[in-house]
Amino acid sequence: MSPRLLQMSGVVVDLLYSVVAVPAPGEEAIVDGFSIKPGGGFNAMVAAKRAGMDVWYGGALGTGPFARIVGEGLNQEAIPFLCPQDTERDQGCCTVLIDQTGERTFIASDGAEGHATAQALSQVTASGFDWTLLSGYALHYKGSCREMQDWLQSDAPISNLVFDPSPVVSALPADALEAARARATWISANAREAAILTGITDPVEAARALASETPKDGGAVVRDGRNGCVIATDELCERVPAYPVTPVDTNGAGDAHLGSFIARLAQRSNPLDAARYANVAAALSTTKKGPATAPEKEEVAAAMNRKEAV
Repeated sequence: MSPRLLQMSGVVVDLLYSVVAVPAPGEEAIVDGFSIKPGGGFNAMVAAKRAGMDVWYGGALGTGPFARIVGEGLNQEAIPFLCPQDTERDQGCCTVLIDQTGERTFIASDGAEGHATAQALSQVTASGFDWTLLSGYALHYKGSCREMQDWLQSDAPISNLVFDPSPVVSALPADALEAARARATWISANAREAAILTGITDPVEAARALASETPKDGGAVVRDGRNGCVIATDELCERVPAYPVTPVDTNGAGDAHLGSFIARLAQRSNPLDAARYANVAAALSTTKKGPATAPEKEEVAAAMNRKEAV
């Protein structure tokens, strides 16, 4: 039986604009492409699924045109959702500007995924899963922060929690952030987020510091863009080089790394091998346009074999 992942972070709809350049204040962007697709927490779930896990969505699903897009995306990827549908709110959305270098800029507004109730959370039994994923976004939304913090601080069993602080890490309430860090088995962050969490700008030392907070069987991953990532546990701290590609769209690359890393750990890969796999998966995801472009595991394996043959 495949390992099981419970995703507690919200799914939104991405409004994806391909632009010549991100406009300065008061200016207008020149747009040469547009699409609407599920994004946010959807990306990591797809990556984990394509890397070999069974995945369930424990966040909220609303009612409305955006929620229909999210529901169709979940159904297409065969990802069930566990909470009762929110009949009062549509799903939130994120405007994503992707420039000609593949870099992305976000503007987001929450919807149903930004609201949680104790009753809804009580219907999500994390003990039935092997791994649990939580993003800082769930601790940022005013409609879910208190409830998620209470859930983290309760005696509810939470299996192998992976905490992704997200780009809003500096705006998270201190108590909620501490609750997530205290419960986490693994912390996965980009270099900027890791620096905010630790006060350390060197990704290697930041990873080492984050890993020191986690249990003996856990650790930290610090993603460092073109420099690959740093993997740290109580036994090692090592930089893992990036897989070289020419990116066209970096939207969702961090989520592709996150979901792929969890899936490989869940399938008994050691942390270094899981990080190598995740680096390749994240790199390949940037060669396609769209947020949820994580590759299938056969594509990652082929790329890794090509790299070893060089």
